[in-house]
Amino acid sequence: MKRVTILIADDEPEIADLIAMHVEQEGYHAIKANDGAAALQAVLAHPIDLAILDIMMPKLDGHELTRQIRERYRFPIIFLSAKASDLDKITGLVMGADDYMTKPFNPLELMARVNAQLRRALQLNAPHAGAKPVIESGGLMIDPDKRTVVLYGELVILTPKEFDILCLLAGNPNKVFSAEHIFQQVWGDAYYESGSGNTVMVHIRTLRKKLGEDKDKFVKTVWGVGYTFNG
Repeated sequence: MKRVTILIADDEPEIADLIAMHVEQEGYHAIKANDGAAALQAVLAHPIDLAILDIMMPKLDGHELTRQIRERYRFPIIFLSAKASDLDKITGLVMGADDYMTKPFNPLELMARVNAQLRRALQLNAPHAGAKPVIESGGLMIDPDKRTVVLYGELVILTPKEFDILCLLAGNPNKVFSAEHIFQQVWGDAYYESGSGNTVMVHIRTLRKKLGEDKDKFVKTVWGVGYTFNG
């Protein structure tokens, strides 16, 4: 059975060592990197199952590192950062992170989040009896099983959350979903009016940009209600 490998990228050695200790106590294999460039090399050299990334790292910060990772890989990413504002958290999630935790942190809570993300990733990648049908609409092709999106023959690179939003909407064409419903379905967490709605809105905006939309061709806003797939 393949051993789960977790990348820990933090320029503070004592924090990286602490996380690695808890990771290995869970039975996982830990790889440490003390800057963003070293972390990227580790991703390219090893089969990483999950990454825990600091944002403020030398050589390559966490945001740019995540952007480059998301060009090729879809494993879960958890940001662990001293940057604690709502804007910092939203930016981290938009960049492609699956979770965001602030320092100082409780290692047991971090490991609970790691395990939750790994379970979700394993469920998404697990083989199942009935393959989900490919969704095609106006030059857009979405493969829910392969988690790929092709627009007019070109592969579109989406973050996991952007893909899940698109799949939710496209799988229910012409049904209107509120921001609250989208957040609960995609993030699987409680909805908070102040931050959760903004998170959904920003993800919708970046999703549209990647789909090259100018007039809500695929993802349409129903003002005062939510969003729908214009299939």
